[in-house]
Amino acid sequence: MLTSHRTPVTGRRVQLMATCLCDAFHDDVAAAAVEVLEHLGCEVAFPEGQTCCGQPAFNAGDWPASRRVVRHAVRTFASPDPIVVPSGSCAAMLFHGALLEFEKEADLGEVDALGRRTWELGDFIVNGLGVRSWPGRFDAVVALHRSCHTRGTGSSDAAALLLGSIAGVRLVELGEGEQCCGFGGTFSVAFPHISAAMGRLKLDHVRAARPDVLVSGDMGCLMHLGGMAARQGAPVRSMHFAQVLREALRGAA
Repeated sequence: MLTSHRTPVTGRRVQLMATCLCDAFHDDVAAAAVEVLEHLGCEVAFPEGQTCCGQPAFNAGDWPASRRVVRHAVRTFASPDPIVVPSGSCAAMLFHGALLEFEKEADLGEVDALGRRTWELGDFIVNGLGVRSWPGRFDAVVALHRSCHTRGTGSSDAAALLLGSIAGVRLVELGEGEQCCGFGGTFSVAFPHISAAMGRLKLDHVRAARPDVLVSGDMGCLMHLGGMAARQGAPVRSMHFAQVLREALRGAA
């Protein structure tokens, strides 16, 4: 049983799930997400008890541990306000993956309700709030990496719509654009050689597109590709989708 997404957005109060990658490596992405949401008139709450979406344990096959993390998320984000996540991967875990492991659990209803009000940032802006264009300016050739975790969701199309509407942005397509970067969370640990080969192929397509900036809505992908590019001695400038939106606003100031 998968959630039939999603609870309609009726106000401008939201809860930000910053994700463990923001907490450990990419705090500026969380800050950018807050600035973007506040620009749209949202009141952003940050439940301080939040930890993780439960995906690392889920992907590793430790479902009991993942259930404990998801139950904690249910308690922490108990408010009926939408939960906005600057990560397609973490958002997908909460509105799809978490339900798979709770199919026969008595608390499935609460997990389903959590999933129904969870949105990835770009999806929330476009499909939740109805915003179709973004103000400001960002002068760059931009390649959008459509992470595999956003397949079947509105996230990548929403990001492309907003990026393409920004003055100064020229959006270029990547070859094999729907293919995984090779990170896959614990996949890169369990299958490092396959992961590295997938990453090299993705970087070949990125370089062929000759962007100024590689953009994604998933920090894990950017971290994986950025680290590989640096080790190859040919770094690739990368930014999270939220950072581009924020920089466009600043470019208009």
